[in-house]
Amino acid sequence: MSGSERLPARVWYLEMRAAGELRPARDPGAHVRVERADVPLPELNRFFYAEVGRDHHWVDRADWPLDRWRSYVERPELETWLIHERGTPAGYAELELPAGPQSSAEVAFFGLLPAFHGRGLGGHLLTAVVRRGWELRPRAVTVNTCELDGPYARAHYESRGFRVIREEVELRGRAIP
Repeated sequence: MSGSERLPARVWYLEMRAAGELRPARDPGAHVRVERADVPLPELNRFFYAEVGRDHHWVDRADWPLDRWRSYVERPELETWLIHERGTPAGYAELELPAGPQSSAEVAFFGLLPAFHGRGLGGHLLTAVVRRGWELRPRAVTVNTCELDGPYARAHYESRGFRVIREEVELRGRAIP
């Protein structure tokens, strides 16, 4: 990885085993909209990955060429969800769809642009994405976060009903300043 190093970090694997475990966030109001990006657009996912992940040391995909992003986002098992505040894109989530009834739906990437933190948008977006995951009748809905992510990431997931099922120390990417 150019311009980065791998550091040990605690990673929490979280799971929700039933749709009824979801604790919905409050609806922030009519000025906020969540919708699926029905047209796969590699530049969109690359932008959100870079901007949301900048302060959280997301570097694993930083050097992906556009063709690799295209292959990634055009897969039928991936959905990209956006949250808008007053028409402005504020954040995104990537939802990996289950391959069958015994597999899980995974919130693969999730986050808000820094200017939109603290407005209740993250909980609203996560609620919508988890509901979509449950529509597909998976075994569970999963997500993972690590100590390099925002200081409230784990608590955010747990407040929506996810439970830690495993904790590990893994090598994770971190940008060198």
